[in-house]
Amino acid sequence: QVQPIESGGGLVHPGGSLRLSCTTSGGTFGVYAVAWFRQAPGKEREFDAAITQSGAISGVADSARDRFTITRDESANTVFLRMTNLTPDDTAVYYCAAGRAYSRSRESYTFWGQGTQVAVSS
Repeated sequence: QVQPIESGGGLVHPGGSLRLSCTTSGGTFGVYAVAWFRQAPGKEREFDAAITQSGAISGVADSARDRFTITRDESANTVFLRMTNLTPDDTAVYYCAAGRAYSRSRESYTFWGQGTQVAVSS
């Protein structure tokens, strides 16, 4: 089992960038697909990006296309979400999740972190 731990959130101006990190306090991410989801106040948790165990396949939501990139560094046991050209609509709590199958669905992920807050405001 793994316990995802997110970091890297914060306050950023519109047009700015952030890199979120997800590591684990136990186990290794290597056997899990990993995804990032966001949840804004009053909204459902929604998919942002996912990456397979090997890192060979990854995908991002249409709303994040050309702005977000997901990568993984197995030597550091960490998955990253690079976010650029942020807008106020990106304001949310961002969650890292790990599961056995690569998917864009929340239900496919078993292990979830506590989330990291991202706020985009001028």
